[in-house]
Amino acid sequence: MRDEDIVRMTNQIAAFFQPYGRDEAVAGVAGHIRSFWEQRMRAALADLVQRDPDRLDPVVRDAALSLGAST
Repeated sequence: MRDEDIVRMTNQIAAFFQPYGRDEAVAGVAGHIRSFWEQRMRAALADLVQRDPDRLDPVVRDAALSLGAST
């Protein structure tokens, strides 16, 4: 999966949860990714968090870290 696709999709998910408080938004993004993304997509996100975290919304970075991605 291309980095551009991961960035676009995750930032759209974060935008959906923007009206919620920060902790709830992070949990919502993490829950969505856990429930609906297949393993290869989660692996691509974890890789992107390590290589180029600044392309991702801060809520996405925190959600990815809560799922086990590391920077």
